[in-house]
Amino acid sequence: MNAGMQQPVRRKLPPQYFHLVFSALMAALMAFFMTGVVTYVNVGLTEDFTTQWRHAFAVAYCIAAPMIFVLVPRVRRFVSRWVEMP
Repeated sequence: MNAGMQQPVRRKLPPQYFHLVFSALMAALMAFFMTGVVTYVNVGLTEDFTTQWRHAFAVAYCIAAPMIFVLVPRVRRFVSRWVEMP
């Protein structure tokens, strides 16, 4: 690497935002894939598949995000009874 070139500064959110960002991203990924599969199984690749999938995703995300935010810490504590935490 050229000694005269500086690396761009990567800014990260402070650690107190980890749980919030983790919950939002996990909810989005799970809702995206699950609603896609369930919509496909229920209606197939119809002309309005993406419209139905978007609607299902919007509903699922509104439920999944707060549930993950609340449940992840409890599940971690529950699992830590049997497994050493990293």
